[in-house]
Amino acid sequence: MLLVFANLRYPNQYLEKGFYTCLASAVVYLLFEVLLEELVTKRIKVSKTRYSLRKFISVLSLATFALALVGIWIVEAQNILIAFGLIGAGVAIAVQDIFKNFIGGIMIFINGIYHVGDRIEINKKFGDVIDIGLLYTTLMEIREWIAGDQATGRLVTVPNGAVLAGTIQNYTRDFGFIWDEIAIPITYDSNWNEAKAKILDIVRKETKQMSESAEKTIVELEGKYYFTKRSLEPEIFISLTDNWINFGIRYITEVRQRRFLHDKLSRMILSEIEKSEKIKIASATLNITDFPPINLQKEQF
Repeated sequence: MLLVFANLRYPNQYLEKGFYTCLASAVVYLLFEVLLEELVTKRIKVSKTRYSLRKFISVLSLATFALALVGIWIVEAQNILIAFGLIGAGVAIAVQDIFKNFIGGIMIFINGIYHVGDRIEINKKFGDVIDIGLLYTTLMEIREWIAGDQATGRLVTVPNGAVLAGTIQNYTRDFGFIWDEIAIPITYDSNWNEAKAKILDIVRKETKQMSESAEKTIVELEGKYYFTKRSLEPEIFISLTDNWINFGIRYITEVRQRRFLHDKLSRMILSEIEKSEKIKIASATLNITDFPPINLQKEQF
């Protein structure tokens, strides 16, 4: 107000521009610091997202105020365009990561790339999605030093911008089944036909319900995706090595049951093999069954 009265008594362009500068500062503060930050950020419960949004609002308010100063204090149109270009480039560089994460978050919600509860791989991180924020996605991490797709206990925060340039692998979206394999070496002197029949019988019985559920799911998805016909029944693929006959046992399982089913089948197959005298599991160890004769003679002097 002092600048207004001073300008009325002593008209001066600098006093007028000073008044507009104060007015712009008040408007920017009211719009960004009061309305946006107080009304919007308080409703966000995730502290990391709230912190990032506050930083974005702070940078945006400074950029807006800087543009207002340029418009007030620079008169020539050409100079204004140059100033706007420089400021715009600086702002774009400063907030490019935040803006990229924001756009990534919008794409996740619009396209349904993944949802809370899905098991995904993103940025070489594996885990179950437990939260999708405006800028970040939080995973309950699996794998790393833990085998069998089980949780490590760590929470991993991944920027949403990763969906724009990276590859996202979703293990549970639309089709919650995966194929797993167990490799078993059988000795050449074993009855491999009997071994194959016994193992295949066990695996078929234990995965029958999962195979039927997977078949129904594929039928439901045929209108959405292109599926070539493939067998969902367990199979055994045989390969020959220098030391043994390798059985590659392939079967389908639910994503989150992979390790449990793998363990159960391995135990059942091992128990069945132990019952048979015609089937033996091979190993890379060497069995020494005999020694050559050793003759010791005393030297004569």
